[in-house]
Amino acid sequence: MNPNEVISHIEPKKKWLDVDIKGLWRYRDLYLMYIKRDIVTQYKQTILGPLWYLIQPLMTTIMYMFVFAKLAGIPTDGIPQPLFYMAGITLWNYFSTCFTSCSSVFAANSGVFGKVYFPRLVVPLSSCTSNLIRMAIQLLMFVMIYIYYVASGKFEVNISWSLLLFPLLILMVGLHAMSWGLLISSWTTKYRDLNFLIAFGMQLFMYATPIIYPISFTPEAYRPFLEINPLTPIFEAFKYSCLGAGTFDGSGLLYSLCFLCVTMFFSVIVFNRTEQRFMDTV
Repeated sequence: MNPNEVISHIEPKKKWLDVDIKGLWRYRDLYLMYIKRDIVTQYKQTILGPLWYLIQPLMTTIMYMFVFAKLAGIPTDGIPQPLFYMAGITLWNYFSTCFTSCSSVFAANSGVFGKVYFPRLVVPLSSCTSNLIRMAIQLLMFVMIYIYYVASGKFEVNISWSLLLFPLLILMVGLHAMSWGLLISSWTTKYRDLNFLIAFGMQLFMYATPIIYPISFTPEAYRPFLEINPLTPIFEAFKYSCLGAGTFDGSGLLYSLCFLCVTMFFSVIVFNRTEQRFMDTV
């Protein structure tokens, strides 16, 4: 064979349900490069750098303690306020950052997508992975606060066996954020109005998730609306496993997992369909 000979590969049109799993593995170096890019460039020209990973949840916790605990008088199920709020904030920050990054995949990477081929799912997967490092740093701060309250005798260790499910809970949170973000990213290539809904829509959704209040505080008439939220059993399971507050609802986690499977299936269909023609609308 002539080494200068150009070989063309002609492949059939990509179907909606085709997920290039082998391509994701072949482009694993690109996946790692995107992770490094997300970590390095986010706070590249800042003074405090990665310390913002700690400052943001810490200041948010202090604000929640003042507004919701002191002014509004919302209880925390007997859990020290910093621990209660930090547990919810750590998970919520991971969800919101993953969702925000995944919801702008096409708009933020249109220049690259229009020039070079690679499996587009590399970008949202790398975003969810890089945000794991941010969450790990915030989780470390949560553990330090936890140790302080235990050592000072202000809180007793109340860890449940369900803490073993923590990796599964994190995986579910990240995939929920990714599936919803992919839907939004696909729809915003054509309907730009959705960009205006994302910011305050996430704020409203935060109040529909048990972050700043325990489920036991909500009236019985409103609990079914909170239980529709697929994130509710995940947040409750985490608080129950490490703080002894909240409830561990196995059926709720199963519902959340089924909801995740449906949304992920639907998001892959929409994402693959948009991927084939998004350059015509972006």
